[in-house]
Amino acid sequence: MKIKLFILLSAFSIIMLVAFQACKKSSSDSGTTTTASVSALTCGSATISGTAYASTAFTGTATVPYTGGNGKTYAAGTAISSTGVTGLTATLAAGTLASGAGSITYAIAGTPASSGTASFAITFGGQTCSFSVAVNTTGTTTTGCSTSATTASKVVCLANAFLATLTTAQQATVVLTLNLSNAKRWSNLPCGVSCRNGLAFSSLTATQLAAAKAVATAAFGTSSGEGYDEFSQIMAADDYLGQTASGYSSGNYIIAFLGTPSTTGKWMLQIGGHHYAQNITYDAGSVTSITPLHQGVEPKGSFTLSGTTYSGPLESEHTAMQEMLGSFTSTELASAKISSTFSDCLMVPGSTTNTFPTTKQGIKVSALSSAAQAKVLAAMMPWVNDVDATAAAAFTTIYQNELANTYVTYASNTSGVAGTASSFLTTNTDYVRIDGPSVWIEFICQTGVVIASQIHYHSVMRDHTRDYIGL
Repeated sequence: MKIKLFILLSAFSIIMLVAFQACKKSSSDSGTTTTASVSALTCGSATISGTAYASTAFTGTATVPYTGGNGKTYAAGTAISSTGVTGLTATLAAGTLASGAGSITYAIAGTPASSGTASFAITFGGQTCSFSVAVNTTGTTTTGCSTSATTASKVVCLANAFLATLTTAQQATVVLTLNLSNAKRWSNLPCGVSCRNGLAFSSLTATQLAAAKAVATAAFGTSSGEGYDEFSQIMAADDYLGQTASGYSSGNYIIAFLGTPSTTGKWMLQIGGHHYAQNITYDAGSVTSITPLHQGVEPKGSFTLSGTTYSGPLESEHTAMQEMLGSFTSTELASAKISSTFSDCLMVPGSTTNTFPTTKQGIKVSALSSAAQAKVLAAMMPWVNDVDATAAAAFTTIYQNELANTYVTYASNTSGVAGTASSFLTTNTDYVRIDGPSVWIEFICQTGVVIASQIHYHSVMRDHTRDYIGL
């Protein structure tokens, strides 16, 4: 009997010990959890900033209320693609939950493929729900500018809508004489208005800045990863650099009109800053020049700013040039390569003295295989597509008709191997050029200025016959 009682007591002790340890472990885990959680998400009460239109680049935010927050910090999320109306993404911004009720914010960006409802299914803090963004059909925007008008007419309308938001003094600063001296006043340096025409973005009110960016959106086009999308990413890269170095900011970018925006006269739109310069000439309601165009970026690859991750604004340009050179045979590469070493593009920035070389170098495109010729044309597209679709199509036709008489040359690229695209444009001084009867595109790798541990990219697109057309 004593033995049985001893056994029962021992078993009971073991059970109690296990229960105590489990309770202790549970209590410890509960006290150290770092997972953000909420008891409810209210997607039905989400608020959306801005108005989205079909086939028009959109940026805004969605603010989603919650209850039962546990006060924990959470990281930025990955992009969630819209359903229903496609073309938009929602990305959770990093933040800290309230202990109770509050709201989380998603950055909405992209170009809606059609009108209707773009829906986003989100999961956060252990809860799931869906919110929607209404996408309006084409028609008349709040500026009074028809979204169904020709692009050039829409740009003029939006330019005048922007001017209407300005004071008389601001108007006098942004509208300048259309002449060669003003047209050549652009730069690749972080020097703000000291080396550029017009008004700095930092000097504009929120309403004025939105109106300026509406002009840029219409003029640059809404291709994913190109046009206005790429412009926005390059500005974000400058804001990223500005976190650790002075002089870099999207606020230092400018807008200027050389001549009065009109569908009957000639005028030039200038928008740019460090690592970006867009100069588009309009004449009688049509685009007659899309150059000079300068684009660069540092950092060259992925970076995160204010909870949004950017994958590399010039990666499409970089990849297209890599694939072009990688499509050449060893013999074709030998014909294309020159012994020069470049520290920057020859034709950037808007110097009054730099001129196109009189002799073309490298290999003539007509001497390449048909597959490689196609890659040369494809390599031009990331630059050509940085204007509205109508203008891009017109210039694509011009450059395609001149393709056979276009030349490709490159320098450095000591690691470059025929058939291996990724072996090109990998280190400082690696350089490539496309030089046609009209088109001129350069791309170069340079040592980083702010981020010295990595290279960064410079590029320029010019046109032998259409730069500063008629000036």
